[in-house]
Amino acid sequence: MTQAADIADEVRAWLEIQWDPELSLVEWRGRLADSGWGCPTWPQTWFGRGLPQALAERVATEFERAGAVGTPAGGGIGLAAPTILEHGSDDLKRRLLRPIVTGEHTWCQLFSEPGSGSDLAGLTTRADLDGDEWVITGQKVWNTSAHHAQYGMLLARSDWDVPKHRGITYFAIEMQQPGVEVRPLRQMNGHASFNEVWFDEARVPVTNVVGEVGNGWAVALATLAHERRFNPAPRTTGRRPGAKKGRAHREAAAETLEHYEPYKWYPQRAGRVDLVPERARATGRNHDPVLRQEMARLSELVRVSQWTAQRARIARALGRPPGPEGSLGKLGSSDIARAAAHLHGSIAGAHGMLQGDDDGTGGVVAEVLVSVPAVSIAGGTDEIQRNILGERILSLPKEPQLDRDLPFRDVPRNTGRT
Repeated sequence: MTQAADIADEVRAWLEIQWDPELSLVEWRGRLADSGWGCPTWPQTWFGRGLPQALAERVATEFERAGAVGTPAGGGIGLAAPTILEHGSDDLKRRLLRPIVTGEHTWCQLFSEPGSGSDLAGLTTRADLDGDEWVITGQKVWNTSAHHAQYGMLLARSDWDVPKHRGITYFAIEMQQPGVEVRPLRQMNGHASFNEVWFDEARVPVTNVVGEVGNGWAVALATLAHERRFNPAPRTTGRRPGAKKGRAHREAAAETLEHYEPYKWYPQRAGRVDLVPERARATGRNHDPVLRQEMARLSELVRVSQWTAQRARIARALGRPPGPEGSLGKLGSSDIARAAAHLHGSIAGAHGMLQGDDDGTGGVVAEVLVSVPAVSIAGGTDEIQRNILGERILSLPKEPQLDRDLPFRDVPRNTGRT
């Protein structure tokens, strides 16, 4: 038998004994964490099985076949956990990884700031050491799920007398504490998917530093690499047709609904490519030769993006670290969304400004037009992705940075200072 068949047999036998849909979700996921089958690519020492991605896919297939609930979706399992596994101390792994697997702790990302834009290393949230705690003061923005997260992945400036990339520390901060205020942000498409977070002398124990003090930039790059291939869509809730449903399914469905709520407009952000041919036919524009050429170009962009995603999946299956496919895929998504939005606008004309049922799509086209700009900003702007590809993949000269070697306190910032 092949190794894949052996793994499939092993996980199938384990599920026959351990899977019970009437368990509470936390109790069931506790079994996943302790067995390692919930996160099979993680090290055996830390709630995993040490399997390559290809074999992990076989594990997922057996879970689907059994109708068993998997690990939770979200930034905890997709961003925080891989970062902690790579850079965290054994103490952090022991305390923080298991609650991520069980879903008891949800996480948010606290990187971006209003005054920094794409210059993430220009952040000014302060981290001042006070005994065995760090005191955090400042503001973050564009923070999905911060309103209900137990922990945040926080970047803060711990040293103002060294160049900006060397004075940053990465923290795992508890969100439910005095000194942390979360405010929702209303977007121009009407949704409120993000938050801004204010810190007023919030506290982080020194044991919650991820990596080394002052080396947070390297840790942040690990998180960002995972973010560029991170899919926010919810994981399976064990909905196999005909499978017995129980408490674990009900709790997983409620958890998934809460998790996915901030992302419900993401199909519109991506441009709703699927609606373009349909709208062209419905409006009689499908015979317009210029429009047909643009639709063909959009189809080409989609196909190339699918090939890039396939390359990324194969690289992960082979156990390779995140490569250029992440930035290429991010740029491809921006190009596709913009091309789709342009087509929607060309097809709908002035009707594209209408909401409700007046435009024939229930306002979907109008939402596409005001949502698409976000795709080229979130997760690293198009300009940042091009810099990454140019400098790290093509070995082009780095963009001039006059502030790279200055102590950060001497760097001019967007604070009215000259």
